[in-house]
Amino acid sequence: MTYKDLFSAQQAYFRSQQTKDLDFRKANLLKLKKLLIEKEQAMNEAIEKDFGKSAFETYITELSAVLQEIDYYVKNMRTLARPGKVWTNLLNLPGKSRIYTEPLGVVLVIGAWNYPYQLSLCPMVAAMAAGNCCILKPSELPAHTMQVMTQLINTNFDPAYIHVVPGGVEETTALLECPFDKIFFTGSTKVGRIVYEAAAKHLCPVTLELGGKSPAIVTADANLEVAARRITWGKFLNAGQTCVAPDYVLVEEKVKQAFIEQMKAQVQKNDYHAGASHYTQIINERNFNRLLSLMDRDKVILGGDSDKSKRFIAPTLLTGVSTGDAIMQEEIFGPLLPILSFSDYRQALEQVADGEKPLSAYLFSNNQKEQQLFLDHISFGGGCINDVIVHLTNNRMPFGGVGHSGMGSYHGKFGFDTFSHKKSVLNKATWGEPDLKFPPYTASKIKWVRKFL
Repeated sequence: MTYKDLFSAQQAYFRSQQTKDLDFRKANLLKLKKLLIEKEQAMNEAIEKDFGKSAFETYITELSAVLQEIDYYVKNMRTLARPGKVWTNLLNLPGKSRIYTEPLGVVLVIGAWNYPYQLSLCPMVAAMAAGNCCILKPSELPAHTMQVMTQLINTNFDPAYIHVVPGGVEETTALLECPFDKIFFTGSTKVGRIVYEAAAKHLCPVTLELGGKSPAIVTADANLEVAARRITWGKFLNAGQTCVAPDYVLVEEKVKQAFIEQMKAQVQKNDYHAGASHYTQIINERNFNRLLSLMDRDKVILGGDSDKSKRFIAPTLLTGVSTGDAIMQEEIFGPLLPILSFSDYRQALEQVADGEKPLSAYLFSNNQKEQQLFLDHISFGGGCINDVIVHLTNNRMPFGGVGHSGMGSYHGKFGFDTFSHKKSVLNKATWGEPDLKFPPYTASKIKWVRKFL
């Protein structure tokens, strides 16, 4: 079956109206949940082969997020899909105004490699909950996780409903030639532009979950021990291969050295080493080499060790870094953390605001005025005050970027809306209509129209 044949089969299946049935949606989500639980061991083994990621970390960063999304939609789907009543303006009386939430049709989800289960399956789950048919294209870089997702879905679901297409750039390029009703992409800004351009040929709406240089700002009013502990955890989770990981730290000059000492203590306490169950590998040799090229060893104050055979790079702290250095020109996406300093808080905020809008931003401060200035002066997708990363675990809040870090959002209700269309319908009575809108147009009529409108 060609990709165009697969797309056509999904179009026909969607037009059969089956996916619009709420019981159908619920049954298939519960079926997927059951399969994920049954195949958890196989999924753990696959991702361990790709990343060296432990079952514990796989659950807390991947599978729990997917299961949480399924549970949310099973519980809330009927409410989310229910038509909404809105006020009807005077000109349209007598009548009733409703907003109907309907699925878009056939959608394409292109997943990312760094959290291959979560970033592929969560948007697919949202698409299913909203009543769509879906083609999933997971990243080919973690080959074993791609294979296990392909096996799990393609042997248990009708390909005309949901289907996984394995492969790389060639397969993705071919899929993008189809006129999907929605494309959801997670990945780099560079590839996001390519996806956006391809979608534009079909006037296809897109959600782009991209990245950027997410800052963590630490002021003198922060609890430095808490800041160091949480930044260390968030930065070196998944060996730094997290789109919302702190990309660099801006710390107030007068507490810089104290903060650095806290960071060193936390890194050493966590004992990150090759083969550690809580520390993963770099995804491939290309990214391993890229990260080493960003590391200025003269500026390393902790770490810097690496082992190419194990794709291991130790958590590395750097200082004396300037904004013109190579490491500050691109998203690091690895276990390297530049620590820069500032003396004026407002100037630090301006420095962040002068760059591209990041996917996330973090502030460590117990000063409410500093917190408000942070919220007022920096535009970012989402973030935390006095923590990192964990904002995305709350599916009552939208997760997505802004500007170069992406467009659109998902998680919970926001994922349902992302894969839905809001259809406005006025149901007009056939009696009692005034003659105002019909010719002839008179001075008296315009007088009344002005009052009604």
